[in-house]
Amino acid sequence: MEWQQIATLASKEFRDRIRHRWVLAVALVFTVFSLVIATMGGAQQGAVGFRSIEFTIASLVSLVIYLVPLIALMLGFDAIVGERERGSLDLLLALPITRIELLLGKYLGLAAALTLSTLAGFTLVGALMFKPLGWGGLYHYGGFVLSSVLLGLAFLSLAVMLSVLARDRTRASGLAIALWFGFVLVFDLLLLGVLVMGGGRYGAGLFPYLLLLNPADVFRILNVFSLDDVRTLYGLGSIVPPALASPWLLGTAMLAWIAAPLAVATWRFRS
Repeated sequence: MEWQQIATLASKEFRDRIRHRWVLAVALVFTVFSLVIATMGGAQQGAVGFRSIEFTIASLVSLVIYLVPLIALMLGFDAIVGERERGSLDLLLALPITRIELLLGKYLGLAAALTLSTLAGFTLVGALMFKPLGWGGLYHYGGFVLSSVLLGLAFLSLAVMLSVLARDRTRASGLAIALWFGFVLVFDLLLLGVLVMGGGRYGAGLFPYLLLLNPADVFRILNVFSLDDVRTLYGLGSIVPPALASPWLLGTAMLAWIAAPLAVATWRFRS
């Protein structure tokens, strides 16, 4: 595997996103939504403006869980199947590159565009919050932004896997939307429904560990357990054992969500 070939493909993919102003558009979306939620999140309680870092992160966690996976899935769902439909995939494979180099180059280019747009959007918000929150608050905010980037990369990896497995762009887009609904909206409801129907007698001990099967829940626990006030606000302290709330364990789980779908995509694309 030639890393120079991968870097060339990744650079081209990244330049294409910059040329189409995709990065600028997504960064503006992150900035505007983050500023509105961070400053107006307490309007229902009769207060506006930046408050504590706990309140700011609690407000932004829901935004990231809804928005970042959707943007990542829409960015990557046609990475391979789109090239196949346009007839350019055969042309790319005719070049002196392997299928693995092509897939990794595509993924890394898209990942760079997604990471840059996420960092650009949240960095502006962090700069505006520096004065009221101070260095300590910004330290926790930096961890939140890093975990947001990892969440985006996990869903981008899932999108590239769908792009390899799907027969056409229509099926790939439908699967991407279904995946978003499944992980963001349905997964937690199913788990809670099963837990409630069993009256808490069955699977209560297994419930916290099943949350690791959803990258959105890994992100939520990773940020909720980093601050005491946020943990109390979400009420997860009573159902998630402290051992599961280890940042190293949750970080490893998130990296696994990035690597595993990409490995499946690589295996299927080679065969």
